[in-house]
Amino acid sequence: MHKNIFFTVFLSLIVVSGTAQDNWKQTGEKDGIKTYSQKRSDSKINSVKLEAVFQTTLSQLTAVIADVSAYDDWIFNSRSTRLLKQVSPAELYYYSEVIFPWPTVNRDFVSHVVISQNTATKEVNIKANNVSGWEPKKPKLVRIDYSEGNWQLIPLTNKEIRVIYTLQVDPGGDLPAWIINSFSARGLIQTFKNLRMQLTKTRALNKPSFITD
Repeated sequence: MHKNIFFTVFLSLIVVSGTAQDNWKQTGEKDGIKTYSQKRSDSKINSVKLEAVFQTTLSQLTAVIADVSAYDDWIFNSRSTRLLKQVSPAELYYYSEVIFPWPTVNRDFVSHVVISQNTATKEVNIKANNVSGWEPKKPKLVRIDYSEGNWQLIPLTNKEIRVIYTLQVDPGGDLPAWIINSFSARGLIQTFKNLRMQLTKTRALNKPSFITD
């Protein structure tokens, strides 16, 4: 995918809090991945939601999403990622730099990841919100000060998981909101495709002991 679709990667992982509102507008569907957009009252930049079904298990998918060391392999335009602190198997902090093509400059952020599971439904929720104070700002990078990502992993069968990812982010700098809104889902679509491939490469990852399939 062309590198100029840069502002859609945050996952990055970066992956932001889901809302209870139902005013999502479907904007597309391709390769089994549905995309949605939602206008926000507090920003000109829309929220984005992706939904797809993955052939995997809850524990395997959670293990891949929690494996910060491999983010550069599957998160679109992730340049470098490093673990800052592993609080527990279900909580961590990481730093990430995201590629933005010339003439803009790269962005970076620190994210706090918290993983939980509903014991009744087995649904897994993974929140990844940016935090400040963990990493000094770098002169050649633009710090992302607002990013909220959220993964919902909903078991359908023993080997099928519905994945819903929502993202609210302001990449900072002088990028016009209309450009971000026009292309915001594209990098995330590529991230979903990459994640499917990553799942086939990481069978040896230890299953999280706190996740029940």
